Amino acid sequence: MRYARLKYATALFAIFATTAQAQDSNADLAKKLSNPIASMISVPFQFNYDRGYGPDDGNKSTLNIQPVIPFSLNADWNVISRTILPVTSQNDIAGPSGSQFGLGDTLQSFFFSPVKPTESGIIWGVGPAFLIPTATDDLLGGEKWGAGPTVVVLKQEGEWTYGALANHIWSFAGSDERNDISSTFLQPFLSYTTPDAWTFTLNTESTYDWKADEWTVPINFNISKLITIDKQPISLGAGVRYWAQAPDNGPEGLGVRLTMTFLFPK
Repeated sequence: MRYARLKYATALFAIFATTAQAQDSNADLAKKLSNPIASMISVPFQFNYDRGYGPDDGNKSTLNIQPVIPFSLNADWNVISRTILPVTSQNDIAGPSGSQFGLGDTLQSFFFSPVKPTESGIIWGVGPAFLIPTATDDLLGGEKWGAGPTVVVLKQEGEWTYGALANHIWSFAGSDERNDISSTFLQPFLSYTTPDAWTFTLNTESTYDWKADEWTVPINFNISKLITIDKQPISLGAGVRYWAQAPDNGPEGLGVRLTMTFLFPK
């Protein structure tokens, strides 16, 4: 009888230990996911819905496909490829302009980053960013090639991750009938990850258009949970965004964001 009880207790302990290890692993992965240049392959799918475009209160739904792929250069340096490919469906965003569906322009960034943080715990990366005119409709892109610098700096302390990502894009080729591009993107971010792999994130994704002298400032709050399905780590999230500032023909009020990210840790 005592042997049976001991065996049962041992089995329970093993189950609890395995569960705790899985939770710890998920929490670690969730925290890595808060780092835009973590040495881990991830494939985020980010869906955004916004409204209030133009005089006809147009709306836009965008699915951003954003694979992140790190490459090891040597024992001291990594290069991290980050791609943003938008798939967009929109209606009357420029007055009675009808509906469009297709690809938008692609933003491709490369960050050269040290393998280890600095002595003070700073994680950083710097490199080039390229705007590629992959839009399948005139109203889905700018028909311009662009390039410029990009940088990210962050620190992770305990459950907290905070930092900022920025880039600036100048157009250098493309359609002469479209406006030239000179825009700065700023994304300060703050996130908190719990021991059971919930992450709460607050950021802005502000853009300043130097040609039009206009700010676009959405403020995003997102809650995500990292789970494992058949050994595949997946982060599922939902949130809201408030358009604090936008051009006269831009979005307004509240928008919605849904995220699903597949992780492929080494």
